[in-house]
Amino acid sequence: MIKSAIIFNRNQSPLRFVIIAEEKLKLNFMEKLNDWQEVTDRIFTYEIHSLTFPRANKDEWRKLFKPCAAQRLFLPSLLQHLDAVLYVDSDTVFLSPVQEIWAMFQNFNASQFAGMAPEHEDTNAGWYNRFARHPYYGELGVNSGVMLMNLTRMRDFRWEEHILPIYREYRLQLVWGDQDILNVLFHYNPDRLYVFPCDWNYRADHCMYMSVCDAPDGVKIIHGNRGYFHSRAQPIFNLIYSTIEEFTFRSDVYSNFIRTIEESLVLPSNSNCDKLLDKFLQDPRKYFKENQYEEVT
Repeated sequence: MIKSAIIFNRNQSPLRFVIIAEEKLKLNFMEKLNDWQEVTDRIFTYEIHSLTFPRANKDEWRKLFKPCAAQRLFLPSLLQHLDAVLYVDSDTVFLSPVQEIWAMFQNFNASQFAGMAPEHEDTNAGWYNRFARHPYYGELGVNSGVMLMNLTRMRDFRWEEHILPIYREYRLQLVWGDQDILNVLFHYNPDRLYVFPCDWNYRADHCMYMSVCDAPDGVKIIHGNRGYFHSRAQPIFNLIYSTIEEFTFRSDVYSNFIRTIEESLVLPSNSNCDKLLDKFLQDPRKYFKENQYEEVT
């Protein structure tokens, strides 16, 4: 995820990564990111924080959905020194410059302090409208894998004073953990949420049966939830992830990302997602042309 944000940072704008990690992983992060700083002309800075949960029910929060996923609920208090963040799950990769989604903060009205994409686009396949046993946002709920967070406004709202009572009331009905809590909160406070299109949180659900996310300007952020980056169920998800993983900084993006995917994806395919190759590569093709950069060997 971090690597993709650096690769597709086409304007070479300074990036700042905020990483929340278990103690045993901190050193690994530091070693890798220090290496990357050297080969990317220090285009990014980073800070690493320890996992922090309220003392009451600390172990329960830690295991609410997947280990440590509930950490995002406490970012306003953990990151007191920051005004705003773009939260992304670790199973996401960028196919567009981070600055494009960051610019959406300018679209917030005076009351909104968070932005998310819908959980579904199709009522027939929606999870919340069919199965949820608790209130949720709008008609189909929202997905928390990509979330714009104005931390200053959230602190002014006294965010955690709203989160904790929701957890206490609905904890036995929560299937998707922190995402469900966010859905309950925005059900009762819909004026606080800015909803952005599915292009910015594109999941296999959007294409595996039929294409339900138009993404007219291409897929911007791909979310490999439920393990799709690590399986061959939807080959294009696995291929994009592995190509980014193997990419070498300072090498040519056109040759070593775009062409690699075009040549590796076996078409025609039984996967409906694979048939949308042009949607996945729309932004990379727009920004990185053939022979634009000399490849560094």
